Amino acid sequence: MPRSKKDPAAKTAKPAKTIASTQSLSAFVKSICDVMRRSNCASALQYVPELTWILFLRILDAQEARDAEQAEALGAAFSPALRSPYRWQDWAAPWSDKPDHAQTTDGKPQGWKRQALFAAGDGKLFEFINKDLLPHLHALDVDTRTGLPNPAASPKQRIIGRIMTAVERVRVDDEANLRDILDRVHEISIDHIDDQHFFTLSQVYEDLLLKMGEKNSDGGQFFTPREVIRAMVHTVNPTLGQTVYDPCCGTGGFLAVAYEHIARTLGDAPAATGIETLKHDTFFGREKENLVFPIALANLVLHGIDQPNLWHGNALTKRATYDGLFRQAPGQFDVILTNPPFGGKEGKDAQKQFAFETSATQVLFVQGILSELADGGSCGIVLDEGLLFRTNESAFVETKRKLLDECDLWAIVSLPGGVFSTAGAGVKTNLLFFTKGRNTERIWYYDLSWVKVGKKTPLTLAHFGFGKDGAVLDDAALPAALVADWTSDEASAGQAFPSYARTLAKRGDSRYSWTVDFAARRARARDEMQPLLDQATTLKAELVDLKEDLKRLRKAKADAAKLDALESKIREMDKAARDLEAEASVIDAAVFDLKAVNPNAVVVVDERTPAELIASIDAQGRITADALARLSRLLVQP
Repeated sequence: MPRSKKDPAAKTAKPAKTIASTQSLSAFVKSICDVMRRSNCASALQYVPELTWILFLRILDAQEARDAEQAEALGAAFSPALRSPYRWQDWAAPWSDKPDHAQTTDGKPQGWKRQALFAAGDGKLFEFINKDLLPHLHALDVDTRTGLPNPAASPKQRIIGRIMTAVERVRVDDEANLRDILDRVHEISIDHIDDQHFFTLSQVYEDLLLKMGEKNSDGGQFFTPREVIRAMVHTVNPTLGQTVYDPCCGTGGFLAVAYEHIARTLGDAPAATGIETLKHDTFFGREKENLVFPIALANLVLHGIDQPNLWHGNALTKRATYDGLFRQAPGQFDVILTNPPFGGKEGKDAQKQFAFETSATQVLFVQGILSELADGGSCGIVLDEGLLFRTNESAFVETKRKLLDECDLWAIVSLPGGVFSTAGAGVKTNLLFFTKGRNTERIWYYDLSWVKVGKKTPLTLAHFGFGKDGAVLDDAALPAALVADWTSDEASAGQAFPSYARTLAKRGDSRYSWTVDFAARRARARDEMQPLLDQATTLKAELVDLKEDLKRLRKAKADAAKLDALESKIREMDKAARDLEAEASVIDAAVFDLKAVNPNAVVVVDERTPAELIASIDAQGRITADALARLSRLLVQP
C-alpha cells in the first residue's frame, strides 16, 4: 500500500457518534448537508439522494459486520451481500496506520482501499466510485451484459442494486469535501440510535424535506408521526402469516413498525421458517415519488426486511415505473396500514380507474383499499376530517357507503389538530379501523382531540395508553397532562383513567369514548325518507298520465291555452317530484357524516349572573389601573 501520502482522516478517525435524540440527529445531518451544499449539491433534490445512498452503504456495512460476528459466535455460515473492495469498511471508512485501528472482517485496516486511492492521486476516489463501485452495485440488480435481472444475485443483492440504480455518479464535486462527508457519516453507529426512532434514513429524509420547504410541493406528501404508526400497528395487531400492505408507503414507516411488531411476537428463538416468511413474503408497498422509493427500500432492508416487495409507480393510475420486486404480490392483502395523501387533486387518468370519480386523492385511495383488502382482513388508515363529514359530493358519500356496506368500521379515533404539525400539515385527522366481510352496525369512537400537542410536545404512544411492546400502561406511566383533569375531578376519584388502550378491549363508553348505533341511524333515515319517496313516486305516476293526456291533446290540436296550462302543471309536478327526491337524498347523505363529536365531553359552564360578570370585569380593571399607576410613578422618580 502506498505510504508516501496519507489521508488527513488518518489522524482524526473518530469513534461512532451517539445519536440519542431527534434533535441531535437533525443537527448531525445538518452538518453533513452544509458540506454538500458547498460542493455542488445546493438543493434538497440534489443532496437528499446523495446522502441516502452514502448512509445506506454505511449502515449496511455496519449491519453485515455485526451479523458476521453473530454468525461466527454461533458457528453458522454467513454470506455478505457485498465483498471487498466494495464494502464501506474498505473504500469509505477513515484509514489509520495506528496499531489499534479497526480492522475489516478479512483482517485489513479499515479504509485501506480509500488510502490507496488517496495516495494514487487526486480524482482516484471519484474514479473508483463512478467507474467501479457504482457499476458493480448496479449489476446486482440487472446484468449489464444481458439487460435482464441478475440470475446470480440474492434477493437482498437485487434490492441493493435497485436502491443504487438512480445513482449514476457522485454529485459532490470536490474529493476533500467527499472525504469529509464520509468521515462524518462513518461516525454513525447502528448500536447508538434511540429505539424511539425509525432507522436513520427515514428520519433524515423527513427532517430534510421539512426544513428545506419541500413538504408542500406535491399536495399532501406528509409523513406519519412514528408514535401514531405504532399505536395503529398495536391496534390492528398483524401476525406472522398475514400479508401487510401500504399502497402509499413513503419511507416505509408502517411496514417497518409492523415488522418490529411481528418479530417481537416470535420471541428470542424464532423458527427459521417464520423468519424466512417474515423477511421475504410478508411486506408489500407502493410508492410514487422517485426520491422516496429508493429511501423506502433502503429503510426496510436495513430494518431487517431482506425482501421488501415494493412497486414504484402511481398506485391510482396503475402506471408502473418499476414492478420487478412486486411480482409475487397477492391480489388482496390481510392487513393494510396506510396514510394516503390528503389535499391532493387527481386527473382523469386516475379518476377513471374507480367507480366513484373524484379529484380528491384520499377518496380514490380509500376505494382502492376496499378492493385490495381481503375478506376478513383488517385496515388501519389515517384520514382527514373532511372526508368524514363531507356529504356534498357524490363520490365522498358513495365511497363511505361502500365502506360501511362491505366492512365493519369498528373504531374511529379523533386526533389532536397539531399531530401532523411537525410533518408540515395542520389538517385535523382521524384514525379509522375496519374489517372487511360484514357491514357496519356500531361504530366506537375515541376522542384524543382535546390533548394539546405541538412541535415541542408531540403526541406519544403513551397518550394512547400503550407501552412500546403494546402492553396497556398503568396510570402512573401515562403523561401527566393526559390525566390531570381526570385525577382532579371528584367524580372520577379512585377510578382508572379510561385510556384508548385500556378502553379498546371492550370498546366501552367513557368520558372520552362513545358508541354510535349506525344500523339504527340508517333505519331512522329510511323511515324519514320513505314518505318523501312515496310522494315522489305518486307524483311521477300522475306525471305519466298527464304526459299521455298532453300527447292526445297535441294530436287533437287542442286550444293553445289548454296545452300551455297542462305543460305548466307537468313542469310544476316534475319539479316537486325532484325536490322530494333531493330532500330524501340529503337525509340519506347525512347518515354518512361520520365526524367525531364527543357527547360525553365535560363542559365547564360559567354560571355567574350578568351582574357578577360585570363586577369581575370591573375588579380586574381596577387591578390593571393600579398596576399602571405604580409603574408611572416609578418612571418619574429620579
